[in-house]
Amino acid sequence: MLREGSAVRCVAIHGATAEYTEARQRAPVIEPAPDTALGRVLKTKQVIQIADIQKVPGYVPNPVQAPLVQLAGARSILSVPMLKEKELVGIVEIYRQEVQPFTEKQVALLENFAAQAVIAIENPRLLNEFRDSLGRQTATSEVLSVISSSRGNLAPVFHAILENATRICEATFGSMLLRESEGFRRAALHNAPQQFEEFNKNVPIFRRGMASSFDHAIDTGQVSHTLDAAAEEPNAPIARYAGARTLLDVPMLKGNEAIGILGIYRQEVRPFTDRQIELVKNFAAQAVIAIENARLLNDLNKLNQQLEQRVTDQVGEIERMGRLRRFLPPQVADLIVASGTEKLLESHRREITALFCDLRGFTGFSESSDPEDVMALLAEYHAAIGKIIIKYSGTLERYAGDGVMVIFNDPVPVENPALQAVLMALDMRAAIGGLIEKWRDLGHDLGFGIGIAHGFATLGTIGFEGRRDYAAIGTVSNVASRLCDEAKPGQILIPPRVRQAIEKTVTVEAVGEFVLKGIRRPMMAYNVLKALSSKPN
Repeated sequence: MLREGSAVRCVAIHGATAEYTEARQRAPVIEPAPDTALGRVLKTKQVIQIADIQKVPGYVPNPVQAPLVQLAGARSILSVPMLKEKELVGIVEIYRQEVQPFTEKQVALLENFAAQAVIAIENPRLLNEFRDSLGRQTATSEVLSVISSSRGNLAPVFHAILENATRICEATFGSMLLRESEGFRRAALHNAPQQFEEFNKNVPIFRRGMASSFDHAIDTGQVSHTLDAAAEEPNAPIARYAGARTLLDVPMLKGNEAIGILGIYRQEVRPFTDRQIELVKNFAAQAVIAIENARLLNDLNKLNQQLEQRVTDQVGEIERMGRLRRFLPPQVADLIVASGTEKLLESHRREITALFCDLRGFTGFSESSDPEDVMALLAEYHAAIGKIIIKYSGTLERYAGDGVMVIFNDPVPVENPALQAVLMALDMRAAIGGLIEKWRDLGHDLGFGIGIAHGFATLGTIGFEGRRDYAAIGTVSNVASRLCDEAKPGQILIPPRVRQAIEKTVTVEAVGEFVLKGIRRPMMAYNVLKALSSKPN
């Protein structure tokens, strides 16, 4: 949207619903309410983000703002000002149809786009300004052509300006100086005498006090027109080494500051006419515009490079996030991405709690059912336990068919991982219990069992480039798997070590001793009954 006084005009829409687009085309001018994002940006010139605009009174009751809610379904909104020298020229807004605030990096990216939009507006304006000037002075058409094709290379522009200025104004030679620190460096010469060119090689920086006509133009910002330099300032380099008599020094102004001097000179005493002076002033203005265009182009190139790098970085982060989210809960993946390192995932040894769960009777069900039914049931099963794993900040170590293994206390430490695992198991049992009743009505005789163990394991990423998983290797994983095998439908079996960690929070019943494969001595097991408190640590 571009600003029009206290209102804004919608000039571009992307991705909106057809109804909203049509409504905005019928009424492109918006008089925003003060508490809307647009109204606040108009007032503050700051970035405004609203998590849910449907909770802001300025939108729904207001017929001007209502289409954004009623026709576009917008919820989260981000409004970024388009500023030109602290003046608001427009606003870029993006919306989401769900409540999901934009991240700081997304805000910064939209600020970059807003800055590019201002540059895109400014470039045609500057181009139109000097095109109008060139239209009034047809003799300068060659300069316009050179400026248009220079692509930020100023040397041919300066040469064309000096060549045209000296030729049209019937001068002998021309010179251009540009401000550099405390002095002025010769940026271009045209048709200058050899002795003067040699002087410039030896004295590349022109300083105040070397010529009064030069000082006058710089100090006043006005044209300095010297009738006879040989009489008025014979020691000036332009008179001494170039034999110049009549001088015309025109300041190149950016605002009120002289950033350079455009001069043309005659080797005879013959004053320049008012028309010629105005023409050289136009050339000086064109040189400033060319310099500014080159600066804007350079800024735009730098901005594009920064934007490309940011996009590359963001794509990399998205890829990393996608990799991590395959086996980590979102909050853990976010923590690793925010830290900028994946050292947490390198091979290490830690005390963990492992939980293994699967469906009883799944093998028989899969052999006797259509593959589509098997896939549908697994999708429903995985969706149910997946939500619970995320809720309890578990790390998904692996899943294969109906078997799922989750670990706690790695890569992010948990205060009481055994209790966290048991409370999650109770939630899983309740959720899958409801699904089992549903599946039983469909003729599928399935059950659900869980085994939990606590101990040391070696953890880290395994796999190959492009496909890595997070694994826990050790007896604790085997014990959890074996206890799950022994669990009857609806049971959550735990060993004594886990029981000790939860005995004040959860009630259990002894089941008996089991001889587990790979474990030398029989192990006492307990079935978890219920939690005394349902809130996880």
